[in-house]
Amino acid sequence: MSSEDKTGGYFWGTGRRKCATASVRLRPGGNGQVTINEKPIEKFFNHETQRASVTSALRFTKLATAFDIFCRVQGGGITGQAEAIRMGIARALLLYDRNLEKQLRGEGYLTRDSRMVERKKYGQAGARRRFQYSKR
Repeated sequence: MSSEDKTGGYFWGTGRRKCATASVRLRPGGNGQVTINEKPIEKFFNHETQRASVTSALRFTKLATAFDIFCRVQGGGITGQAEAIRMGIARALLLYDRNLEKQLRGEGYLTRDSRMVERKKYGQAGARRRFQYSKR
């Protein structure tokens, strides 16, 4: 366990994915409640896929009911936000117990996915797509 004196009993983690940024707080001794932008996870993420992605690190480490989770997320789309929260939870779990690092890193929870949307170029219809060519 790490020291909790400066954080008020919370374990903090920050996650990023594409343009989404998530700030995550884990409160030990909870019952597994997940709150995102002051809404329950069921109201914030409509699809089960995103809800499963958010809680996957907790289920993997078998700590799903050990914490209450409070997240603030902004920017990006639905999937980017879910994966940013997942990374934030994994980083906060690392502060809770350093022995989880090998497990979490092995499953890819601590690796930042740096892929971003490629910018549109001038003289083209998109990033790679060209305007239609007419021979005659």
